[in-house]
Amino acid sequence: MDYIWNTIQNLGAQTAFANLYWGNFVMILVACVFLVLAIKFGFEPLLLVPISFGMLLANMFPGIIAEGGLLHFFYMLDEWSILPSLIFLGVGAMTDFGPLIANPKSFLLGAAAQFGIYSAYFLAILFGFSDKAAAAISIIGGADGPTSIFLAGKLGMGGTLMGPIAVAAYSYMALVPVIQPPVMKLLTTEKERKIKMEQLRPVSKLERILFPVVVTIVVVLILPTTAPLVGMLMLGNLFRESGVVKQLTETASNALMYIVVILLGTSVGATTTAQSFLKVSTLQIVVLGLVAFIVGTAAGVIFGKIMCWATKGKVNPLIGSAGVSAVPMAARVSQKVGAEADPTNFLLMHAMGPNVAGVIGTAVAAGTFMAIFGVM
Repeated sequence: MDYIWNTIQNLGAQTAFANLYWGNFVMILVACVFLVLAIKFGFEPLLLVPISFGMLLANMFPGIIAEGGLLHFFYMLDEWSILPSLIFLGVGAMTDFGPLIANPKSFLLGAAAQFGIYSAYFLAILFGFSDKAAAAISIIGGADGPTSIFLAGKLGMGGTLMGPIAVAAYSYMALVPVIQPPVMKLLTTEKERKIKMEQLRPVSKLERILFPVVVTIVVVLILPTTAPLVGMLMLGNLFRESGVVKQLTETASNALMYIVVILLGTSVGATTTAQSFLKVSTLQIVVLGLVAFIVGTAAGVIFGKIMCWATKGKVNPLIGSAGVSAVPMAARVSQKVGAEADPTNFLLMHAMGPNVAGVIGTAVAAGTFMAIFGVM
């Protein structure tokens, strides 16, 4: 009987119930909420499903993210900046840079939206975060998960802040259609939202091929720290536009992209154990990220209004909101809000210019922080 009783006790001690505390169950509930948002309401399921499932696993079995655990090896690819860079490769292969080439002024709208990042940086310092931690947190304002992970890893925030930063960044990416419209409508009039923009000029094949090459040369020569992100983004786009490596384009934009999303999503989700996530600093990060995202959206729209005034009504200010780098979600939101004011208005291609510029701008912001702190 003693043997049977000891065996039962040993088995009981090995269950998750014996090793978890209330915080783990809170995180399990959060993971389930994320799954509902992703599956039932369609909030970026490609991101939220792997993230929330990684969160679920790690809070039932923390050993899966501990050194030697399965997801620990995936997570190391995040810390080494491999997965974020490969995501940029896929984004470049999937994205048409034509609208940005056709309307270079879009770069200004993409740059304006980066005000959210820098405002969050100084606000995070006021909250008591170190300068490096503040820099890593502020990138959330670009609504760019891969860049947030990249910078957090480079600045040595991997073991403490990467999980909350990544989850906040990806959550706001998923909630772009919820957060942005109220800000856009608050800052624009119905007349401005109805502005129809002229059709973009055709972009030649030569321009499309030269663009990624020229941008890489110019940006990386000025700011070498941007090479992993900007370089991979432009390489993917060169695959797409050259027309001679269709197999590489297909692989980068489909199979490789989805493999990387699985690895990155589950590993990021697994960092959100109750012990590391249920802290006051996590709530501060979430608040700072929201502030940064709202300020970035507002800055883009306000600069769009300035361009509207300067061009005597030829620019719809709504496209400025796409300057945050959530591609192509932010551009779709610009289109949706514009169509609500006038169903015949088509802003998507015009908004893609600032959207692509925002991706480049966020990568440049990350590279700037790395240069400031002497990190390569």
